[in-house]
Parts: sequence; C-alpha cells; structure tokens
Amino acid sequence: MLSSRALKNVTELGRPWRFAPTPTYDADTNPTGLISFGLAENSPMREDIVNYINERVVFTTDSISYRSSATINARLPTVAAAHLNRVLGTHTPINPDHIFVADCPTSLGSMLGYNLAERGEAVLVNRPVYGRFELDYGVEAGVEIVYANTTIDEAFTPTVVDKYEQALQEANERGVNIRAVLLVNPHNPVGRCYPIHTLEAIAQFCDKRSIHLISDEVYASCVFDSGDPDAVPFTSILALDLEKLIDPNLVHVLYGFSKDFASGGLHLGFLITQNEQLRQACKMILRLHSPSQAAITIGTTILEDQDFVSSFTAKSRESLAAGYRLATSILEKEGIDYAKGGNAGFFVYIDLSPFLSNDGSPTQEQEYALAQKLVDAGVFLHPGEEHGKSPGWFRLVFSHDEITLREGLRR
Repeated sequence: MLSSRALKNVTELGRPWRFAPTPTYDADTNPTGLISFGLAENSPMREDIVNYINERVVFTTDSISYRSSATINARLPTVAAAHLNRVLGTHTPINPDHIFVADCPTSLGSMLGYNLAERGEAVLVNRPVYGRFELDYGVEAGVEIVYANTTIDEAFTPTVVDKYEQALQEANERGVNIRAVLLVNPHNPVGRCYPIHTLEAIAQFCDKRSIHLISDEVYASCVFDSGDPDAVPFTSILALDLEKLIDPNLVHVLYGFSKDFASGGLHLGFLITQNEQLRQACKMILRLHSPSQAAITIGTTILEDQDFVSSFTAKSRESLAAGYRLATSILEKEGIDYAKGGNAGFFVYIDLSPFLSNDGSPTQEQEYALAQKLVDAGVFLHPGEEHGKSPGWFRLVFSHDEITLREGLRR
C-alpha cells in the first residue's frame, strides 16, 4: 500500500522511453555494444579529472566525517565564489554567503521546486528543453513543468516573453499557478547561448509578474569555437545589472561540477542566490541532499588550483569544438538538418522527422519506432525527451572520443 505521491511517481516507470539504456560499447572489448548519444557526459575529459584527483587531492579524516571542520567548510564557498565570478563575469561579485552547496544541480532543482512552489503549481520553460526537469521538479516537490510553445529560433529572441505570457495565462485558466521561469543557459539541447537583450526581457517579465527566475548555467565553461562567426557568446544572468531589471531576490543560478569538470558522478552542485530566506529553507532539507565530504575535498582542491582549471577548460573546449565540427560535418554530408548556431554544451539538436512519415504528419509513436530501429542498429538517441513542438527532433551527444563518435554516426 503506497501513498498517492508514490503511486503517481510509479506510473513514470511505465512511460515509453522515459529511461535510457546503458551503453555497452568499447572499441577494444565490445565493439558491437550499444553506443549512447543520449547521455550528456564529456567522456574524453574524464581521465584528466581522475588523474588529477589521484595525484593531487589529499584526503583526511574530514573527508569521511559527517561534517568537515569549520576551516574546511569555509574554503569551498570562498573558492567557488572566486571561480564563479570569473566564469560568469558577474556584474555584482558573488558573496560566498550567497552560495548554497548541495550534492548536484538536479537535487537543487528539486529543492527549488519544493521551496518556491506548492504541490500542483508550476515552473515555466520554453521548448525544446532538457526533458528531465519534469522529474527534477516533479518527483518530490510535485511541481508541474509548463511549456511555452516556442520554436527553436524564437526561444532566443526577446519576443519569447509573448509566448511566456500566453502559456502563463493558459495555465491560470486551468487553475495552475506559475511560480518561476526556468532557463538553461547555455541551452540544452540546442547548444546556443542566450543574447543579452533576451535575458533582459525575460528578467523584466519575471519582475513584472513577481515570479522567480531560475537560470541553470551548468554548461557555463563548455563554450567553444564552433566556426560560426554569428554564434552568440555566453552571458550569465548574473552578468547583467539586475537592480535595473528585477528584484535580485527573485534570481537563482544553478551550477555544478558535472559538465564543466566532466564529473557527473562526483555530485557537487551550487545554488547562487541573494535570497536569504530561500537559502534557509534549503538548509532545512539539506540533510536529504547534502554532498559527501569526499566530494567537498575534491571540489575544493580543484577550485583552489586555478592553473589546472584554466588548462583543463582550454583542453575541454578544444575537444568539444573538434567533436562538434566532426559531428556537424557528417550530418551535413548525409543531408541531416540540425539547429544551427550552436557553440556550447555536448550536443547537436538534429531533425530526423523526414524519416518518420511520408504524409507530412509525423507522430510520437513513429518517433519511438525510429528510436527502436536505431537501438537495433547499435546506437541510442532519446525519443520524445526534449519536448519539441513536433516529433522527430533528437538530441545527439557528440562529446565522445573520435572512434566512438565516428562509429555511432556511421551506425
């Protein structure tokens, strides 16, 4: 006998393609295994991080305690603030006291949903967008994700606020209250960065409606030279003069080690907010989402070594640029369309809708069928996960070594 919350969550397990299969490919030991283009992980850079941890990180009794000493605990927010001020180009320097540390941005999303909205209220996003926000904000907090019905291009223009307004009104008409707008910048899955004027328009929209603005900036350092001179550079929401746009207490930024440091399994994330009441509310449920002291030891050591951070970031950007150019060149050769203008993240958003239907009306069932054909051929692309306006668009993760990337694209 389960609670109504549990029973509702269990239904997600039966949703087609909700969870991705495990990749099994290895060029040497399992060359016929499954290649996954669905997992957003910077695989080529993991070895650099592992080697650094093995060679430079010193674990102490603090690293396996419930809590570190006061001195150790103070180090991470301090060096994280310095790092984020550099990476995000903040207009107003981040105060270490404004950084809340948890185990990962995924948990922080759940905590924000719990603390900013009531069960049954909603967070507003444009589309397409990373599909797991429905789980991040919904599983524990019971918060709905409402989609503004945007195309790829209009999502990055100031007129996106018109679509937000329409979605907000439609949600209100069915009794759903919007509590926040959620951005992903750099964007997942399109791989673009938001222009300054669009960020300003969205901030003003949130201020006008007195709703929160959550900016997920986990790919902040994963910006590279795509070869496109028109690609928009990354601008953090914290690089704006927020005092002129929005109450700063409504702005909350998410960051973590999973993408910029190729360390998804490390589980270390940061919430940056001036809202003291929100930080206190998060503190009350931190025991359910706290990072390990070993992760704190590793993260502190890395961020204190800015020479390593600089060299690692430079190498990562070169690797991502090479993967992006290889993937897009093959897509273009094969006549597969994709969202142009990308220069960030680990993915290309590709259009496979011509392979779904001959009558011009592709369906989600056809998208699932194509995904199964791909799996049968040994390569996985996640169907229906990025919530585009029409079926057939897939997120293709290119951040693999060249052998794996070429083989997956060949398949």
